[in-house]
Amino acid sequence: MSKAKSSQVMDFESTLEQLEQLVQQMESGELGLEASLKAFERGVKLTRQCQTALKNAELKVQALTADDKLEDLDLEDLHDA
Repeated sequence: MSKAKSSQVMDFESTLEQLEQLVQQMESGELGLEASLKAFERGVKLTRQCQTALKNAELKVQALTADDKLEDLDLEDLHDA
């Protein structure tokens, strides 16, 4: 995996983790109104970042498959190569 691709995966994983932590904080009920609104706004931004990363990954997969269909992979063929 290239450094850029690895960084993108790490960024996605990090963003998703931040979003999960934010949801836990909000669900705890310990945040006041103002803090809840700020957390919600941050959550929307994090969600959009994750959606963008997933869409980019989907587009890459589509670009790698000419007919937009994944083919079955014969693992024995890989070992013979």
